[in-house]
Amino acid sequence: MKRRVTVWLALLTALSFWLWTPDLGRAELESRYLADAADMRSVGPWQLHVRDSGPRDAPAVILLHGFGSSLHTWDAWAEGLQHTHRVIRLDLPGSGLSPPDPASDYTDARSLQLLNALLDDLGVGRASFVGHSMGGRIAWTFAARHPERTERLVLVAPDGFASFGFEYGQAMAVPASWRLMRQVLPQAVLRMSLESAYARPETLDEALVQRYHDLLRAPGAREAMLQRLEQTVLQEPLPLLRQIRAPTLLVWGEADAMIPVAHAQDYLQAIAGSRLRAFPGTGHLPQEEAAQVSLQAVAEFLR
Repeated sequence: MKRRVTVWLALLTALSFWLWTPDLGRAELESRYLADAADMRSVGPWQLHVRDSGPRDAPAVILLHGFGSSLHTWDAWAEGLQHTHRVIRLDLPGSGLSPPDPASDYTDARSLQLLNALLDDLGVGRASFVGHSMGGRIAWTFAARHPERTERLVLVAPDGFASFGFEYGQAMAVPASWRLMRQVLPQAVLRMSLESAYARPETLDEALVQRYHDLLRAPGAREAMLQRLEQTVLQEPLPLLRQIRAPTLLVWGEADAMIPVAHAQDYLQAIAGSRLRAFPGTGHLPQEEAAQVSLQAVAEFLR
């Protein structure tokens, strides 16, 4: 009996060692994913990873990524838009290469403070905002709260209406099993969780999975993700959406399994003059899966 217990303990220890996923050092991550040391900048209390490309005197556009993502999701769009716009994209605190928020505050109100501080720091008075999923919710909230700083609005499969696990006025109850992610995050498991966001499996190649996995292992990133979930308290969106006066384009994948394209009707009805461009055979990330055709639609709208 004693020998059997010893064997089981040895197997459990070996399994735990195999599954354990420690953080990666910042130096290693920056060597892989930081294009220029100047892209790390201090903005108010935050340290942010910001890429600022295109003519400084051109109309500015701010690109906001979704939950668990990074500014790299916009690579194709940024490359195309920078010929006509000043393209500013950032990793939100605790995402990508941006360290966690120093106050551990991941509320939408804090995100709006950050955007105002970033615009001031970069000397931008008004900008167009492009937001994907969670970033879409931040973008449309900013447009409603700060119309004086919002030129145009592009919402890519935006978040904001109640859905499974997210009720109005209530913080999400984060399952205890999700907290294991802080110590255990095998790349194969991450790939399975990412697959639901893509309609075309070939888009989710090894390099893309590796990037997601690496950046989720940035110091403090996984704890920041959990805190962001715990601090997300959705409010009834219609009163704010109806205040938006900026010209608005909705961009959606017709095969989006995470936020179905049918949800676009809620935004079309609430935001006066808004319009929709939907792309067949495309999932939750049209900026990656249908990069060129969706870029063309967005570029035409921003012009």
